[in-house]
Amino acid sequence: MEILNAFSDYEAAALQAINQAGDTDALEKVRIEFLGQKNGRIRDLQKLVGTAKPNEKPAVGKRFNEVRNSVSASLEAKAEHLKNSARQKAVSDFDVTLPGERPRIGQLHPITQVMGEFRELMGRFGFTVVDGPELEDERHNFEALNIPEDHPARDPLDNFYVACASATAGGPVLLRSQTSTVQIRTMESMKPPVRIVSLGRVYRPDTIDATHSCMFHQMEGLLVDRHVTMAQLKTVLSQFARSFLGPDVEIRFRPSFFPFTEPSVEVDMKWGNSWMEIGGAGMVDPNVFAAVGYDPEEYTGFAFGLGIERFCMKHFGVDDIRRFYENDLRFLSQF
Repeated sequence: MEILNAFSDYEAAALQAINQAGDTDALEKVRIEFLGQKNGRIRDLQKLVGTAKPNEKPAVGKRFNEVRNSVSASLEAKAEHLKNSARQKAVSDFDVTLPGERPRIGQLHPITQVMGEFRELMGRFGFTVVDGPELEDERHNFEALNIPEDHPARDPLDNFYVACASATAGGPVLLRSQTSTVQIRTMESMKPPVRIVSLGRVYRPDTIDATHSCMFHQMEGLLVDRHVTMAQLKTVLSQFARSFLGPDVEIRFRPSFFPFTEPSVEVDMKWGNSWMEIGGAGMVDPNVFAAVGYDPEEYTGFAFGLGIERFCMKHFGVDDIRRFYENDLRFLSQF
């Protein structure tokens, strides 16, 4: 039968071309020529099936499928053979006597390293690490922290307010200016005693210089219980600083004012021959307790917020905070 002879000729030509293909590119050309759906020769065979007489179609159809499957199987086998040959050649060409190349392995950013050490140290002191959102509402960032509406800290020029759908629905939204927002969320969700720290990014439109940035990291600490004192606060901060920086570090506390603590102190550490401010602290203001439903007659507590970058600078001997954010691998690879 003429149609069956055409099938045999197609099969013989395809198998010969497959055997002669010396690489994957040549084999792909063979596949397109013989099995391509647009211009492949397989389409001519499909047309021949349609010209067969009714009594011949079962045999013709069966033979067509056999030929197509045979060519497809040969293509797959040849492709696997070429792949194995290339793999063996690559292995045989590898010179085991050549010196190896050390892979370039990444490492944690120095600030991330310091934050990890902070978590471990505060865990030893009995504090639990908690977290909170960086996008905050005015209640958690200001109102519950005893910062009234007319306070300078709420000036739009001193904060990063954000225009978004939630701001329209529930009031103004801003990037948090302090991690103290986390202590409010924690006290809203649990009863005393509370002993937590929170580490994360905060945002303020400060003038960028060697010790200031518009985005930086803080560690917020909070302890609430019965009979908590300022002496305990000073002890925790002193022990923390000495545990991280060494026993010879000098720490001092200066009277200050914060809306959410009373009394309040600024905490400094000796930087070479000069002092550097590292954060603020104090006893939690009774108004803050009232805002979260705690009884200020029954509970007392202390809170502190420390600048992580400044500890990081002291720890690694870095004199400019901006170096941490320049993404210079020559600098970062030292840590």
